[in-house]
Amino acid sequence: MYYEAEDFLETADRETLHIISNARKLTREYGFTDYNDTERKNEILRQLMGSIGKNVAIDVPLHCDYGKNIFLGDDVIINMNCTFVDNKPIRIGSRVLIASNVQFYTSSHPVLPRERLVPDWKEKGTTFFRTYARPIEIQDNVWIGGGSIILAGVTIGRNSVIGAGSVVTRSIPANCVAVGNPCRVIRRFDQEDGSHGERSTV
Repeated sequence: MYYEAEDFLETADRETLHIISNARKLTREYGFTDYNDTERKNEILRQLMGSIGKNVAIDVPLHCDYGKNIFLGDDVIINMNCTFVDNKPIRIGSRVLIASNVQFYTSSHPVLPRERLVPDWKEKGTTFFRTYARPIEIQDNVWIGGGSIILAGVTIGRNSVIGAGSVVTRSIPANCVAVGNPCRVIRRFDQEDGSHGERSTV
């Protein structure tokens, strides 16, 4: 796999640890806020996230690393126990449905040990491993089924549906249904009005 220098990031410096600590504090407070106190819950989300649109509902528990790298459009539903590893931006459009236990991972590690492990890491004052991260984008009108996993660098195109339990390792085009591990397109829409195209095994 080819990496750009900007793909790699430091995960244990003082600034990063402060951001993570603040995100843990805010998500904990969010989880213990009364379910019906939407004003306070929205206030916490505005402190936590990069941006948040209108009519957004996020159930608890909510897990994230930074929070500030999550950007939500209008009319977004995020069900319980979703995880956002937002070392790079996670951008979610409008009218998006995210079921329970969905996981978003912008970060990963190189496969080869010589690329993943850092020699003399203690002397360098860093971690013993390298981490890279790439942004995730979920476009408008997407529905992501329960228990799906969205990996680094993935874009899910407008109107598409990801079947429950899918592992999305590569970008998914607009106007389709995709399922499985690895996630693959099984049906396409002819038009954005939802009429079905010919079944595909792409």
